[in-house]
Amino acid sequence: MSNLPKTIDEDVIENPLPSNWILQHPMYQYLMNLDVGDSAQVYAAFLVYLDLSEVRNWKEVNGVGCSELQLVLLEGREKEGDPLQVVLPLPVHRGISHRSVRSVLARSSPMLLCVVASDSTLVYQRMCDGLLTPEPPVSIQDQGRRQHRKRRQQQ
Repeated sequence: MSNLPKTIDEDVIENPLPSNWILQHPMYQYLMNLDVGDSAQVYAAFLVYLDLSEVRNWKEVNGVGCSELQLVLLEGREKEGDPLQVVLPLPVHRGISHRSVRSVLARSSPMLLCVVASDSTLVYQRMCDGLLTPEPPVSIQDQGRRQHRKRRQQQ
């Protein structure tokens, strides 16, 4: 055996995470202490927190309790110096009323709705107060340019 120090990978193999690591995570405990009463929504909020902070590298991601709606909201910045964004994590089986959406939008518009499926798939949808004309898909823009070129060539 070598007296060389262990690498991080060897340490992870020898000391795997306990099966209940989520319950022991400080952010999960913090979200549970917000006392919203819906453990499925808290779990969804925790999964979204992990995605935003660990995968997407958002800054200053924090949980906020909304006692009026009995929901956990997340706030964070996509990049350093960006404005604070509100994210509403929602389990796929739970519905939400227009009143609830309007209440969250009153805090911050636009907001991100993140639907969390039972297999931990996350789907983000940006929501705002009112209607916005969506940007046309790139393929439609390209098609319009091609048709314009054809018309010019025919003239």
